[in-house]
Amino acid sequence: MITPQSSADQVERLAGGKGRSLHVLTGNGLSVPDWVVLGSDLFARLLDIGGLRENVHELLGRVTNNTVDQIADSISELIFGTCLDFEIEAEIERAYRTVGGGRVAVRSSNLDEDGTALSFAGQFTTRLNVCGSAAVREAVLACWASAFSPRSLSYRLANGGVAQVGDMAVVVQRMVDAELSGVLFTVNPLTGDQRECVVSSVYGLGESLVSGMVDADTVVLRKDTGEVVDTVLGDKAQRMDADGQAGNSIREVPEEQRARLSLDARDLAGLRELGVRVEEVFGAAQDIEWAIGADRRLWLLQSRPVTATARGPVEEQAAPATGELRVWDNSNIIESFSGITSPLTYSFAADAYAKVYRGYARALRVPDAQLRQMDDWLPSMLGYFHGRVYYNLLHWYRMVRLAPAYPLTRRVLEVSLGVEETLSPELADTLYPFTFRTTLGRRLSGVVRHVEFARRFLTMGRSVDRFVAEFYRAYEVFDNEDYDGRPGAETYRRFRELERDLLEKWGPMMALDATILLSFGALYLLTRKWLPDAPEWFNWAVVNPGAGIESAEPALALSALADTVRADPALTALITSTPAERTRQALHEAGYDRLLAAVDDYVAKYGYRSPDELKLEVPDLREDPAMLFTMLRDALPESTGKSPDTAQEYLDAHLRGPRRWVYEVVRRKTRASLAARERLRFCRTRAFGSAKRMLRAMGRDLAAMGAIREWSDVFQLRIEEVRGAFEGTIAHNELPELVAMRKRRREADELLRAPSRFTTRGAAYWNGNLPVGGWVADSDTREGRKHFRGTPSCPGVAEGDAVVTTRPEQVNGGILVAYRTDPGWVASLASAAGLVIERGSPLTHVAIVARELRVPTVVQIKDITRELRTGMRVRIDGSTGEVLVLSEDREQEPVP
Repeated sequence: MITPQSSADQVERLAGGKGRSLHVLTGNGLSVPDWVVLGSDLFARLLDIGGLRENVHELLGRVTNNTVDQIADSISELIFGTCLDFEIEAEIERAYRTVGGGRVAVRSSNLDEDGTALSFAGQFTTRLNVCGSAAVREAVLACWASAFSPRSLSYRLANGGVAQVGDMAVVVQRMVDAELSGVLFTVNPLTGDQRECVVSSVYGLGESLVSGMVDADTVVLRKDTGEVVDTVLGDKAQRMDADGQAGNSIREVPEEQRARLSLDARDLAGLRELGVRVEEVFGAAQDIEWAIGADRRLWLLQSRPVTATARGPVEEQAAPATGELRVWDNSNIIESFSGITSPLTYSFAADAYAKVYRGYARALRVPDAQLRQMDDWLPSMLGYFHGRVYYNLLHWYRMVRLAPAYPLTRRVLEVSLGVEETLSPELADTLYPFTFRTTLGRRLSGVVRHVEFARRFLTMGRSVDRFVAEFYRAYEVFDNEDYDGRPGAETYRRFRELERDLLEKWGPMMALDATILLSFGALYLLTRKWLPDAPEWFNWAVVNPGAGIESAEPALALSALADTVRADPALTALITSTPAERTRQALHEAGYDRLLAAVDDYVAKYGYRSPDELKLEVPDLREDPAMLFTMLRDALPESTGKSPDTAQEYLDAHLRGPRRWVYEVVRRKTRASLAARERLRFCRTRAFGSAKRMLRAMGRDLAAMGAIREWSDVFQLRIEEVRGAFEGTIAHNELPELVAMRKRRREADELLRAPSRFTTRGAAYWNGNLPVGGWVADSDTREGRKHFRGTPSCPGVAEGDAVVTTRPEQVNGGILVAYRTDPGWVASLASAAGLVIERGSPLTHVAIVARELRVPTVVQIKDITRELRTGMRVRIDGSTGEVLVLSEDREQEPVP
């Protein structure tokens, strides 16, 4: 057992991160509640009982991102099922008595925890208000088991580590009867400003803050003077307190306490001084947990290094330690804008996002003063690095906070985006879309906003119907015009009208995304509560919109065309043997005019739905209809491995009665919302398609006037430069040189590997931000792996030849393997036996349609497109997320 009097060497070896910190803090005379540590040697003794260590080691060998929950549960059962020997029982009892018995906190203290590179904050178990020897013993076992919790195992995997038997100590500490609790950062975690500290506080125990249950007060202070830089008054609607001898209770906070700041000037001064002192002790920025008792005494509960600002060497220049923190992530945006994206596409999309989401905020009746605050960050919802498009991720958390239930919806946001790592609760809680001068103003606006959202939530179906009807009335006018036969200035005028009539009216429809986050989150919680043993794929399959969704129509229509061709052997031979660009003429000469009419009808209806359909520089089927014959040829082999609708079967077998009724109400809302989103995405496709036609026509006009050398050079301009060319607001003579420079830059950018996620501080492009973020030269190295696990998305087993491709062509009944997909890939699903997507979530467009078409699907498998090659024989299991290489053909290369 380790106490404040133990040697530094013993503490370093056995006490773990929290124990080491408490030993240092107590040794420096800080006010820390009485504590002892059950050393990691006691945990090792537990593992030596009855072969437990070997059993745990064997289970850890099977850990993947897909199996962490199952493995963690199995290890926990082994630990709780182990009969403790007398010495372990006696040591736990001695620790409890040493701190005086009564109510204690029992905290895990892993030896890897609270380091400067990885903090493992929140990954291990803490039990508060534990009373009695039996309860303490159970809490210690829970802490030991948390060494293998799903969160800690996932955290190691996400940060490049491996799951292994580690060392776990346990802190037993006297409970403080906390009137106030919170966290104190000695550096501003959002801006990285080391001159500031940030305090978050709630009434009662701090668990309500850490869990996200309560909206906390947040105060930013100058560390040197104590000056209050910023204050955000949280709602603090509830508080968590010790309940009698053991356990915790939740109570409502009186209205007058909610309406005022929980900390007074004396409290803030004491916390600032505490932060400065602790930072001096450790010589680094700290994340401090504190509590203030009913007697107003300030207690320091624990302290760990702040890891969010850690930076390594960057080509002999470190990234800036200060400046605004930005998190860039492409997990979902690559479905729309993959790889190198032209300046015109990026700038047009960024402008559209800003206008649409401002319209959403206005639809929720956000006041004008707060809308002006949002204007500071709405234009930068998307980032642009070396030709790649990224989400400026923290802004999306701010946007999600406009709607109710932020602690739930931000987690569903992470699932729907498919991000590889979640945002820490401490950082997520600091993100607000705007601030108010007064508490009354903030609360009134919140009530108005949430009431308006509730109205839209309940009437979303009718709102979507009205919007879609109005959209198509306006769209058909734009779509029926010939832009190539008119002056560019006139086309530009119509382009501005399209932005006004189609894009700027889109804002209120963004309430649909919030509706999906809320309803899916509620259904997910019901599934966890009432169907705890449901397989992972069930969460996604149970919400699939059902038959008849508009986005599945292209795949079904292509299947119908393929059926027509397969019925005629001569026609099949013609389609498969004729180059795509000559197929139309060959069909006409052979008298297949009825098929050509069906092809023309397909192009008219779905011509804008093609690969990379939102990238203005990529031609669609209307511009290059020959692509359809390639798609049709690929669809001719009849695919195998289609899966049954096992989600409905599972639900029928496992949930009945009143619970089933409640579940179906939430399920219907979620499915209807997802179906509505697919309708709106088709509208978006058509709006971008019309814009694409107009901008191409403007490019031809600019080239004819000599403004640019080739009409396609228009894609190397930004949208504001195109506007300026027609409005007279740019240095027009510089356009050719500007285009040439950007083309050269693109060639260099293509040689870089784009990280999926990185952070920057301050000026994003400079001061070493990008090299440390992972922007390095691309390589084609393989590890030769044979076995992969990802996220199961659609159940079913399929076996076939892998088709590793960046475009949905030459599938021929094989297993389609893609780094990412976009809605234009839907038609290729008709000829795919299975689908594997490296990046993307089960809620992305193609994954939804794949479930509708019963195509076994696995998503989120890192590096699989680097490891697999076209021609390899593979088997995928959409129920378990498993992909297995059966045989290799190393002669073949990935399809370009």
